[in-house]
Amino acid sequence: MPHSSLRPAYEAVLFDCDGVLVDSEAITHRVLRDRLEASGWKLSAEECMAIFLGKAVRSEVARIEAETGQPLTDAWMADFYARRNDALQAELGPIPGALDAVRAVHARLGGRIACASGADRFKVELQLAKVGLTPFFQGRVFSGHEMPRTKPAPDVYLAAAAALGADPARCLVVEDSVTGVQAGVAAGATVIGYSPSPVGHWAVQDLRAAGAAHVIAHMSELPALLG
Repeated sequence: MPHSSLRPAYEAVLFDCDGVLVDSEAITHRVLRDRLEASGWKLSAEECMAIFLGKAVRSEVARIEAETGQPLTDAWMADFYARRNDALQAELGPIPGALDAVRAVHARLGGRIACASGADRFKVELQLAKVGLTPFFQGRVFSGHEMPRTKPAPDVYLAAAAALGADPARCLVVEDSVTGVQAGVAAGATVIGYSPSPVGHWAVQDLRAAGAAHVIAHMSELPALLG
């Protein structure tokens, strides 16, 4: 879809976090794969990402319990979160071009941006702090874990738009997963997909099929799409 077909004016930009702002997916899924294998479910890194990318781990509770033969307990999740957070704190970096893109969009819209993630708040805030993005999203971080429903339901995006006083129909959502694109579309927003490569990311055609109006390969392309 050519740029000219996008609505020219947006009130706010709502960013997903994992895979859009921070390069976390490979780290998180490596830890998850290791924990699942220790529990009896052996997956390759690619298989793990194919199953869990863009989803909350608990959204696959029935499959995890069927494959491991064990209940998915709070203690197991707490152990996974702790190991995941340690790995992110040690290894995490920003998505290429994300800091400059966020800075430019923040300036262009007078600060009317938010981070709306399906992940737990601790993880989101840890990651934003780690890569130096906290100042741009202070007080405007929204977690799907705190909503009645998480992605692909629109709740987290509707909450972010409401907090900014923005009409969802005049919000731009930036997403890298089919689940996230579906959430943005369900909220009534225009969704920009991010797909830098076919390895470890959703394919361009999948993001478009889910409803993305446009797909970018580098975050430096984002500010020009504000019109």
